[in-house]
Amino acid sequence: MKKNLFKLLTLTALLSLALAACGGKTTQAPTEELVTSSGFVCPLPEPRMEVTSTELNLFVWTEYIPQDMIDCFQLVYGITVNRSEYSSNEEMYPKLQAGGAGYDLVQPTDYIIGLMIRGELLQELDHSRLPNMKNFDAGWMNKSFDPGNKYTLPYLAGTDAIVVNTARVDTVPTSWADLWNPEYAGRLVFLDESRAVIGLTLLAIGLDPNTTDPADLELAKIKLAELVPNVKLFDSDSPKTALIAGDVDLGMTWTFEALAAQAEVPTIQYIYPTEGAILWQDNWAIPVDAPHLDAVYAWLNYTMQGNVFWLTLRDFTYTNPNAAALEFAKTNYPETYSTYFDSPITNPPAEAVANGHGIEDVGDATPLYDQIWIEVKGE
Repeated sequence: MKKNLFKLLTLTALLSLALAACGGKTTQAPTEELVTSSGFVCPLPEPRMEVTSTELNLFVWTEYIPQDMIDCFQLVYGITVNRSEYSSNEEMYPKLQAGGAGYDLVQPTDYIIGLMIRGELLQELDHSRLPNMKNFDAGWMNKSFDPGNKYTLPYLAGTDAIVVNTARVDTVPTSWADLWNPEYAGRLVFLDESRAVIGLTLLAIGLDPNTTDPADLELAKIKLAELVPNVKLFDSDSPKTALIAGDVDLGMTWTFEALAAQAEVPTIQYIYPTEGAILWQDNWAIPVDAPHLDAVYAWLNYTMQGNVFWLTLRDFTYTNPNAAALEFAKTNYPETYSTYFDSPITNPPAEAVANGHGIEDVGDATPLYDQIWIEVKGE
């Protein structure tokens, strides 16, 4: 008994000396399973990054990051994740432009990235510190808004299209132009997204959703002014809530919100408009003055692992660009994978993609779009 106690004390003393030699902190991987409060067993990082930072500041979209993903990163690396949220790119951009409040990572949508690069708000990625970039499907990389992925990495993608509760709407719309039907007045929900809403308005009158022609934009302003009084709710936080509750019956929304609403109310359908859906891709980017770069690269690599990124498929089912995550889910969580793969909402038909329109950076015409939104929507 005494001999065993002596051994225990000796081991304890040796451990204390080892900790003292490295400043009281160890970077070794934990030897026991790390489990979140939900019961999810955290995968180990592959590879494990060397990190000295103790926090990471995310500036991200609402309802977009799986809590288990955040909790696992905190448990694995001992880093506190601070999360601030926004509901639109137009809300995010001025905050970053004003100084960024110490943000380490943001999630800009494709069309605003060019503006952020020109404004010197983003720093270039160090690809040598991103071994798990390989997990993304090549089709989601090297996009026109960021050739060579110098500044961004994909997060999630999707579409904006028509959502309608077919049990409550007699005349089901099939085009963007149909949403101007007076029958829908006071029953519409729209995303609070200026470029998407102005873009679909341009499509409704047969024009390019990325036009820079002032005459085209004046026509769009007149057309949008006819619609806005009929919209009961502009909501980019949780448009599904009003649809599920029956407070609204139709409108436009993006991928996950439509799928989540349909799961609660099966008569809710997602319709790709004849003029073409809006296609989009959200991305990770590092603000130019990010204070915790080692934590940034640890986060990006850890969350890009297939056995971690698949959580987005489980919790926020948008179109997923991570091939490793899809393969992991297909093998280990086939029901989750089937829900994603079999739905035309999250896995849109090829013709819907071919007929779709990306929202692009319009350069010097950006203030014209901003002014339309301010004048018509009253912001």
